[in-house]
Amino acid sequence: MLQKLSIRNYALIDTLDIEFDKGLNIITGETGAGKSIILGALSLILGQRAESKYFFNQDKKCVIEGVFLLSDEKLKSIFEVNDLDFFEESILRREISMDGKSRAFINDTPVNLSILKQVGEKLIDIHSQHATQEINDLDFQLLIVDSLANHHQLLSVYRSGFKKLKQDYLFLKELISRADEARSKQDYEQFLFNELEQAALKEGEQEELEQELEKLTHAESIKRSLLTATSLLTENEISASSILKEASIQLQNIEKFDPEINVLYERLRSSIIEIKDIADETSIIESKTLHSAERLLIIQQRLDVLYTLQQKHRVANNSELLIVQQKLEDNLNQLLSSDEQIESLKKEIELLKNELTKQAQELSTNRKKAIKLVEIATGKTLQQVGMTNAKLVFAHLSLAELNKDGLDEIQLLFSANAGQAPAPVNKVASGGELSRLMLAIKSLLAKHTSLPTLIFDEIDTGISGETALKVGSVIADLGIDMQILSITHLPQIAAKGHSHYFVYKNEGNNKTTTGIKKLNPNERVNAIAEMLSGKNPGASALQNAKELLG
Repeated sequence: MLQKLSIRNYALIDTLDIEFDKGLNIITGETGAGKSIILGALSLILGQRAESKYFFNQDKKCVIEGVFLLSDEKLKSIFEVNDLDFFEESILRREISMDGKSRAFINDTPVNLSILKQVGEKLIDIHSQHATQEINDLDFQLLIVDSLANHHQLLSVYRSGFKKLKQDYLFLKELISRADEARSKQDYEQFLFNELEQAALKEGEQEELEQELEKLTHAESIKRSLLTATSLLTENEISASSILKEASIQLQNIEKFDPEINVLYERLRSSIIEIKDIADETSIIESKTLHSAERLLIIQQRLDVLYTLQQKHRVANNSELLIVQQKLEDNLNQLLSSDEQIESLKKEIELLKNELTKQAQELSTNRKKAIKLVEIATGKTLQQVGMTNAKLVFAHLSLAELNKDGLDEIQLLFSANAGQAPAPVNKVASGGELSRLMLAIKSLLAKHTSLPTLIFDEIDTGISGETALKVGSVIADLGIDMQILSITHLPQIAAKGHSHYFVYKNEGNNKTTTGIKKLNPNERVNAIAEMLSGKNPGASALQNAKELLG
């Protein structure tokens, strides 16, 4: 229940603290005194959007705080889901600065507006005379039935599964689109890949061929230079080898006289051996160096293939061509993989759809049973509020395709008078009938959703007299099991309250402010008498007020 509401700097309110009681709390006051302002402030801690233009003082921030006494352990889960501390006395707070920036807190933990709203919806439901239009909403009509169908867990599982089904369909559509796009390129990419695969590309091949081409192109020049080098080293009469041999003989003759000469002699001998090795190798290379026109043609043709492919794919070398080939192969493999993925996803979707269909059929069975319960329960309440001939019917339509709610479409039909065929509510219900119908529905929902607090904001529009007494009795009965806040202008309903609060205006210092106070028994008598006859009520009005108060 809402234990306390504190308002700072909102609309006509500078500072206001209200403590509410269990049961039925009645709020009355003159027109324009600010009853709706209090509800407006309350709606801010329930996640409503805020505007700084409603500030009492533009130089200060607005702070709204609600203290809730939570005895129902079922509410604990909503706190746990959002990683919030749960206390029997929990506080919801909203702070709004003049620039429109807003901060929200639950038990002093900062939360975003969506979480504040999510928690607030589990604590309070505000029903105003303008909210009766929601009765025409098909989702709300289905909610009425679902509340009595006792399948909240199943419905939650189904909606989660249906959300996944929609996501899977979107992903499947994306996969098919990508596959179609890839398939349109497949023939060309397959041709390019085949061309590269047939080329049998090898890493480093181009460099080796280019080097061999150079050697073949200059074979005669290479051969001639190698022959000359061999002659100069070993074959000429005055070759490097013969000169070094003569020098070594000279050193050998005198090495016995000086150890250092012996070292030089050994070094010279090594040089002679090295020169001979070099000469042998140049001779071998020369003998292998042949000018082959056939091999030259083969190399040129192979390099032409490589150069053409490089130019075609706009790359600089063989290594980059191999990267292109790998990419083409990956694309082609991906297309095959995509086809497999598409088929696999289709099977998953079919399985999920079958499972959801079973769940939807179970939901449908539960709803058909609940419809009878709703019609009976609301019918009893409508009789209690003076609508003895009223009839509420839920037309059920089975859908061919699954939607977010299953396979059902529920439409609420209403008839207020005997002999009148049930029709959509907005076409047949008057303002007073609509108020009482919504009271019956909200009463039913409140009992089956464990809602701690229900607020009625002048839902007594269009009724009076005996009907008002009956409506008051129904609201009072609701107050036995839950907290009710009822803003009313009817004395018959006001007299049913366990507690009575009066909203008033103060005018002074060129400013108008709104205040609220809890009335004592004598003040209640006077307030209800004024509702009956206006200001300065007479003895009969006061007596009538006492009788209404019992």
